[in-house]
Amino acid sequence: MASIHKEISLGASPAAVWEVVRDIGAVHTRFAPGFVVDTVMDGADRIVTFANGFVAREVIVDVDEARRRLAYSVRSERITHHNASFEVLAEGDGSRLVWIADVLPAAAGESVGAMMAEGIQAAKRALDALAAA
Repeated sequence: MASIHKEISLGASPAAVWEVVRDIGAVHTRFAPGFVVDTVMDGADRIVTFANGFVAREVIVDVDEARRRLAYSVRSERITHHNASFEVLAEGDGSRLVWIADVLPAAAGESVGAMMAEGIQAAKRALDALAAA
């Protein structure tokens, strides 16, 4: 299994960052615009379209308000197992966003990791704009 871990420091408060992360239907407009180009809710699932054309069905597992943690799982023919989470933590005057994903087959970790690296940078741009506003 591949386990991928990404973290970024942000200038915005944990409450402000969590407000964006927990808005599960607005990934393309609030969380990672440019990296994600469309998000459509289908019941409790969200269908996310990425700028590279990849479309993923993400099953929302939990939105934990107390822990500021969002857990989800991707359903795909290429990936036999995927679970991931975002967690927003306090850090100094700002916050830290932690994104962890576990995937099988392990070989999928390379492409998932590359997408996560691009996605976390898009999130940083959008979330740092909160602190500047």
